[in-house]
Amino acid sequence: MIEAGALALRARMDAGEITAQDVMAATLARIDAVNGTVNAIVSLRDADALMAEAAAADAAPKAGWLHGIPLAVKDLANAAGLPTSMGSPLFAGTIAGTDDIHIARLRAAGAIVIGKTNTPEFGLGSHSINPVFGATRNPYDADRSAGGSSGGAGVALACGMVSLADGSDMMGSLRNPAGWNNVYGMRPSWGLVPSEPVGDSFLHQLATNGPMARTPRDLAAVLDTMAGPDPRQPHGVAQAPSLPQIEGGAEGMRIGWLGDWGGSLAMEPGVLDLCGTALEQMGDLGVRVGPLAAPFLRDALWEAWITLRSWSVAGGLAPLHADPAQRDQLKDTALWEIERGLALSAMDVHRASVIRSDWFKTAVALFDHYDVLALPSAQMWPFDVTLDFPPEIAGQGMDTYHRWMEVVVPASLIGLPAVCVPAGFGGPHDLPMGLQLIGPRGSDARLLRLAEAWHQATDWPGRRPPIF
Repeated sequence: MIEAGALALRARMDAGEITAQDVMAATLARIDAVNGTVNAIVSLRDADALMAEAAAADAAPKAGWLHGIPLAVKDLANAAGLPTSMGSPLFAGTIAGTDDIHIARLRAAGAIVIGKTNTPEFGLGSHSINPVFGATRNPYDADRSAGGSSGGAGVALACGMVSLADGSDMMGSLRNPAGWNNVYGMRPSWGLVPSEPVGDSFLHQLATNGPMARTPRDLAAVLDTMAGPDPRQPHGVAQAPSLPQIEGGAEGMRIGWLGDWGGSLAMEPGVLDLCGTALEQMGDLGVRVGPLAAPFLRDALWEAWITLRSWSVAGGLAPLHADPAQRDQLKDTALWEIERGLALSAMDVHRASVIRSDWFKTAVALFDHYDVLALPSAQMWPFDVTLDFPPEIAGQGMDTYHRWMEVVVPASLIGLPAVCVPAGFGGPHDLPMGLQLIGPRGSDARLLRLAEAWHQATDWPGRRPPIF
């Protein structure tokens, strides 16, 4: 039932075939059956309370398209009445008094919040492990990572515990777990989905909230619900809804395949082959695909990225670092980011932003010739779940805890929209991999139309569900 997706559930509920209580009962049964293995959903609410809320939804007028449909919220976002631990012992058990903006919008559309989805501590790192709830495991191999930081959301979708999910993406956190769990994840154009109007609202433009789903149609519907400017924030953007534009196919779209960025990005064997095969199959949809040489220096992008990222992380977490008692409870990678950010000068940040600006101008010129740029969603297959992060890729050592996700930086650095679509299965353990489809700012609907055409041709989530 749940595996069909949120829009399919809505259609059946509107037709009187199923009720909110039916959906909630199926949701709780599925969680009970599989969550003990994968540890995707945390802080699950009381079952009787959830069934009562579903019964109330059945008795009430429809609030919106999500009326009576269960939602588990990423444990970095606030959902009123539920704990927001952010994977940190410092905040374990802290109950949110209000909803964050995008959660309030989903709830206003009728969603029933059932619990939270697991994430790494403070969302740092693309592996969903933390000292509060432990590790989320890949549903295709429980000894492997589920990715992150929206790893719990990706696994909950893959396993049919929920039909839609929210997430957030600074460094691939909606794309990496989507790829590794055989579902869809989208980083929207920066500013389309508002963040919280807390602290600085002008300078930090790296992270964004966004949707995850089992189908591009659900992805579009969730995005449309989350999206829209918040008057308290200066950089919000408005776009026409994506779902009405999702039909029409991909005929004539031009894709530039960036591969391993001109040989400069380490890739595990099989990743490029699998993604290249997926792009060849997209040619059957009328898409024109061609190889694209590295359009910008990889080292310059990386230096700009780690400067601006550390500056952003320090801006958010420096108050914890300033308190010795709280500092002692921060993980090593958080300490590294904060201390690196605190050591930066204003001119360090300026130089990084000049590089970012140059890359943005270069990308704009690329989109005169291509509608979409394509990259793998990760540089390696899901790694050992007991690791904090992989020390190397194909024999090349990683000099930071997040360098193995460098492939997501080109879109993140300049706020481009990117949809991760399933590319198939491969590698030594026959595990999922995803493909990033990246467009210019404001091209969210066009990317979703391409993703929908791909889904209609392949339906990887339906074709290869996890086996329990």
